[in-house]
Amino acid sequence: MSNTQIPNLNKYKIILASKSPRRQDLLKETGIQFEVFVKDNIDESYPNNIPINKVAEYLSQKKSEAYNNLLSKNTIIITADTIVIAENQILGKPSSYSHAYNMLKLLSGKMHNVITGVTIKSSSKKISFSAVTHVWFNKLNDYEIEYYLNNHKPYDKAGAYGIQEWIGHIAIKKVEGSYFNVVGLPVQKLYSELKKF
Repeated sequence: MSNTQIPNLNKYKIILASKSPRRQDLLKETGIQFEVFVKDNIDESYPNNIPINKVAEYLSQKKSEAYNNLLSKNTIIITADTIVIAENQILGKPSSYSHAYNMLKLLSGKMHNVITGVTIKSSSKKISFSAVTHVWFNKLNDYEIEYYLNNHKPYDKAGAYGIQEWIGHIAIKKVEGSYFNVVGLPVQKLYSELKKF
């Protein structure tokens, strides 16, 4: 399939710099042709003085710098980072069962924000943006949290959950904003920005 729905992209080789199968699937479903290339061990630290709602965008830009050597005249790199913010805390990927358990306890019965920062970069141009989705969780009991962690092991997901999994079906009361942003990539906004790029 060619990029005929975005004619100006036909001359570009598009690289998605993400190992997330969810991001890869979402971009594939737009019909855009792309390759996946991932570098390991990219530093994902950020300065303490960045506003909390700008961290994901900052990290997407920082990730894009690691791919500068791949940029040529006809290459576009897409990098992204997703964070969950609850009670003014950033919830990244959990490091252990107890860490994931505590994250889900914090999300239970409350609203939180999911923010994905995206950077689109060529050798001559760069744009970055963030997409924010508000997610409301029902109250979870201990058994439900334990069942989810034991059966789905969401250690590769910010906030310790995947909205497309069991927990999304039984526990998410309301979503305001892009659902796909919570899955990991705001494809509607990305598609729109690529058309302008």
